[in-house]
Amino acid sequence: MNAIVQTLPRVSLPRIYALESKHEFLRLLRAPSFAVPTLLFPAMFYCLFAVLFVKNAAGDYHANIYLLATYGVFGVMAPGLFGFGVSVALDRERGWLTLKRAQPMPPGAYLASKLAMAMLFAATIFTILAVLAITVAGVTLPLAAWPKLFLVEIFGVLPFCAIGLCVGTLVSGQAAPAVINLIYLPMSFLAGLWMPLRILPPVVREVAPLWPAYHLGQLALAAVGQPSEGAMLAHVAALAAVTIVFLAVARRRLARA
Repeated sequence: MNAIVQTLPRVSLPRIYALESKHEFLRLLRAPSFAVPTLLFPAMFYCLFAVLFVKNAAGDYHANIYLLATYGVFGVMAPGLFGFGVSVALDRERGWLTLKRAQPMPPGAYLASKLAMAMLFAATIFTILAVLAITVAGVTLPLAAWPKLFLVEIFGVLPFCAIGLCVGTLVSGQAAPAVINLIYLPMSFLAGLWMPLRILPPVVREVAPLWPAYHLGQLALAAVGQPSEGAMLAHVAALAAVTIVFLAVARRRLARA
């Protein structure tokens, strides 16, 4: 028995996480129903509205820069919400979670791989929008603004991963896309990601701070030097609170799955 144990190859823990993350990213990249809208919709909307309204500026507000920030947030929400919400619901329904638990792999590798996937998609969306902003929309930003916006969008996926994970533990695989869309699209509009809150009805502006997308949007706007509302630490605290609450609910649900 000792001889058999000694002959077993040693597996590097970082390699396990890296391989699981790679396969999760490739799995969703090869799924057209996920990859195409996730990567193309923010770019299409940005090209349409930023190019049309690029000359529309009032004071410190510039549509091409404003929409670079807000459509970037709109884009990075999708990998977290759909990448977790739909895939976790389907994996749970198909018994994939049970199989994962039976495998000799770290318990956290499953969720860590999905988080890495969401961040990789967020980085890709940021890159696509940045290239379009510079080449098509004529955006010029201080050099320091680009890494700030990148960090806001990469780490901004966290609360939406937590929300998606929570939804994935609560609904069926068939219902998950509809439920996520009912969260994703209205929240994007009500948070001022599609158009500035200043031109929306007062009731929308009053309830905007209820949505995590609003807080991430304000951080993104501040990163690119556009007018933003509230203290940045308050926005960070709101996003952290959303992440913790939804993650706690999802953890309890996963323990029962």
